[in-house]
Amino acid sequence: MFENLTDRLSRTLKNLRGQGRLSEDNINDSLREVRMALLEADVALPVVRDFIERVREKALGEEVIGSLAPGQALIKVVNDELVAVMGDRHDGIDLNRKPPITILMAGLQGAGKTTTVAKLARRLIEVEKKHVVVASADIYRPAAIEQLRTLANEVKADFHPSDNTQKPVEIARQALETARKNNADVLILDTAGRLHIDQQMMDEIKAIHAAISPSETLFVVDSMTGQDAANTARAFGEALPLTGVILTKTDGDARGGAALSVRQITGKPIKYIGSGEKTDALEAFHPERMASRILGMGDILSLVEQVQDKVDHEKAKKLAKKVKKGKGFDLDDLRDQFMQMDKMGGLGSMIDKLPGMNGGISQAMQDPAQARQMNRMIAIIDSMTPQERRKPEVINGSRKRRVASGSGTQIQDVNRLLKQHRQMQKMMKKMGRKGGMANMMRGLKGRMPPGMPF
Repeated sequence: MFENLTDRLSRTLKNLRGQGRLSEDNINDSLREVRMALLEADVALPVVRDFIERVREKALGEEVIGSLAPGQALIKVVNDELVAVMGDRHDGIDLNRKPPITILMAGLQGAGKTTTVAKLARRLIEVEKKHVVVASADIYRPAAIEQLRTLANEVKADFHPSDNTQKPVEIARQALETARKNNADVLILDTAGRLHIDQQMMDEIKAIHAAISPSETLFVVDSMTGQDAANTARAFGEALPLTGVILTKTDGDARGGAALSVRQITGKPIKYIGSGEKTDALEAFHPERMASRILGMGDILSLVEQVQDKVDHEKAKKLAKKVKKGKGFDLDDLRDQFMQMDKMGGLGSMIDKLPGMNGGISQAMQDPAQARQMNRMIAIIDSMTPQERRKPEVINGSRKRRVASGSGTQIQDVNRLLKQHRQMQKMMKKMGRKGGMANMMRGLKGRMPPGMPF
């Protein structure tokens, strides 16, 4: 998300960084470019107007014009206003209430509501350590209830059964009763979507809301619909007392206008963003971190949290000890690294959070072809014998043919994997030497944001 906006803003603001003096003319020129960048990102026009006016007012004030580094001061103003537009701070689900906390999910059909129910359940179970029950009141979409049953089983949430002969309000009441009986901490209720907003849909979801009085009413919206997402959210907000928004499919939208429009148009905070089909692909939305990413300054805090949550620390310690002792980095280790990377959403998800990485690189890494390539390499390693994984040097021509045949790949793919392994092995050897990691970090210093301890 935001690749196009990041590229455009980065180019515009980079021209100001080195300037010793800013005038009203060059500030207006820069803001004209910023305005075009926001409109191209499909940010709603009223939001763009307000944003530009607030930045202009501050940019022409003493804090920028009178600054010793006015270019940097203007970038700070843009950053601060981006944060303000998106909501100032992370506003998560309030879990300090009497259980069961009920969460009602609303939205149009195709926004990814059912998948988001499973993602949110998984997050509450794994991160917050809550006992979660999920239920579906979607009696219209074929197999909607079965889809949620399958996902609930995957994320280890309790599933309240329902069927399309029941009324949605009846399902909601029974699900709440089930959650109470089972001493659940949280109930998440999925509701039916429509292809467009209609009165029948609104009446039904109002009745469900009245029946269970949910603690949270979250609007799930497809970020790829751009500023229409914000307008749809406003329509739902007029019918229901929404408490927040979840943006989905953010990995497929290079513009990101919805994230910059929803908060200001609805007055409701974006609580989470979804970025893929997998049930672990849901992130807490932090406006200050997102603003940093938009301006090409990365999001190191989210990356660190991602590593802490999803990396197998025991395996990482074993590998570190192995490298330190000078033992070889074998193909089993390489396979583990691929698996860990996949858990973290792939290389594209990580690169997107690194400072100085342009949108083109991130977008290329998030290409589905990259995930397929990683799966191919795992399949190649899986087709090897334990000896071949420990000692890749024994893999000769006939073994390569066998491995390629067993993994459904070509010999060139096997050669490419072995070459990649040799390169990583060399890097690991360097890290194992005295001062290896420190030297490597010093080499990366130019790519790190200010304040990193290297």
